[in-house]
Amino acid sequence: MSEHTETRPSRPQRTEVAQQGRPARVRQWTTRALGTDGHERHLVAFVLKSTIAATAAWAVSYYALDAESAAFAPFSAVLMLQVTVYQSVWHSLRYVAAVAAGVAVQLVFGFVLGAGLATFALVAVTAAVIGRWRRLGTEGAQVSTAAYFAFSTFVTAASGAERLGQLGEIIALVVLGCGIGVLVNLVVLPPLRYRSAEYGVQTLSHSLCDLISDMYPALRQGELDGERAAHWRDRASRLGPLVAQAQSSVHLARESSYYNPRRLLRRHAGHGTFHGYQAVIDALERVTYQIGSMTRSLTQCPMEDDGPEHAEFFRHYGDLLAALAHITNLFSSLDEDELEDQAPELCAAAGEAQEEHRRLAEYSDSLPLADPAQPYGILLAEATRLMEEAQYTCDVLQSAVDDARD
Repeated sequence: MSEHTETRPSRPQRTEVAQQGRPARVRQWTTRALGTDGHERHLVAFVLKSTIAATAAWAVSYYALDAESAAFAPFSAVLMLQVTVYQSVWHSLRYVAAVAAGVAVQLVFGFVLGAGLATFALVAVTAAVIGRWRRLGTEGAQVSTAAYFAFSTFVTAASGAERLGQLGEIIALVVLGCGIGVLVNLVVLPPLRYRSAEYGVQTLSHSLCDLISDMYPALRQGELDGERAAHWRDRASRLGPLVAQAQSSVHLARESSYYNPRRLLRRHAGHGTFHGYQAVIDALERVTYQIGSMTRSLTQCPMEDDGPEHAEFFRHYGDLLAALAHITNLFSSLDEDELEDQAPELCAAAGEAQEEHRRLAEYSDSLPLADPAQPYGILLAEATRLMEEAQYTCDVLQSAVDDARD
């Protein structure tokens, strides 16, 4: 007991360590952005592409074309930076259609009824109705936005010819911006592999592995504190968009394969087709939610040292998370051509994780699991559910490989 107390940092020391940990977390974030294809790298890529698209659109519209409403081009360009080039194309077509509809509404009512308040009200209600057309999708709101900007332009123009020219310029700039946005998305770090369900699994698993790999060393070494746990919880909450992205990648892969000539080349080259990615991503989604629940529980743990039992429990907990980090790392390198070899490796890793869970459960038998003031019971339950989901994910992959053989 005394040895354990002597080697553990005091509360002021732990505060100092936590403060010193902020630069370390910045370095970890940078390392993940450079070294792994997860959330951090996607954020950097989006910022880079947004900057390039907006700058290029502004340069063409303002300097080359000397347009009066030059901001429409960079605004439209940035909006086109969708998850995939495929989505960017369809997004841009709907966006241009919505803007053209809004401008057309203003064009008709403006020239027929003038620029009074009653005209604006009629333009507003008509644009709102058109914007509800389901074919425009999420771009329906742009009908009203374009109509309002067009009305403002219409009011300030001096003559009918100038009004017509400026309204036409708005549409031209939107088309220009959309074209530049799609081109940048295609040329600069094109996210074409997002069409692959395999890549969706890899990306989500990368981020899960990064988070768990940051958690288990701290738990093993008894360095859990409120700030660190809150940081983990925040990172876990940001995994949601990656889950949606992974789900979208499966849907998009299935949808776009009907128009993709590369499908024929893959068949000719002898590549198989793996249909289990949807089930794998569904299972990883549940793992993600369970990790979020676990981090919430860690933020509610008492940070005071309750003795060697406290440290030993979290050491076992860290061992389990280390085994789960290994599983997510294997999923992050999933390769369709190597699935038959990877599936047994994943099952073996799941077996090792089950053994760590068994050790944790056996040690926890001597702890006050039913005491609501202690974290052991709730954390053990979280670990059990997480282990079950991880095991199921490995089983799904193995089952899909077996089905492909048949």
